[in-house]
Amino acid sequence: MTPRIRVRDDGPLILEGAFEIVDAEGKPFPPPTGKPLVALCRCGRSESKPFCDGAHKVCGFSARQRAPDDPESS
Repeated sequence: MTPRIRVRDDGPLILEGAFEIVDAEGKPFPPPTGKPLVALCRCGRSESKPFCDGAHKVCGFSARQRAPDDPESS
């Protein structure tokens, strides 16, 4: 599967496919166990950054980005 990042309304970034997440020193983060997908925090409130722990649901985070209808025009 080609790596893909999905942007969830008012929520995290969902990573699909093969990928590795590394810190500023290049050390890999172990992926969360028992989760079918990996979600990255966008709200900044997660206790398990860079991973999402659902904090966006109670902190009032709001973000609903949309891709342009014509990607060539951006």
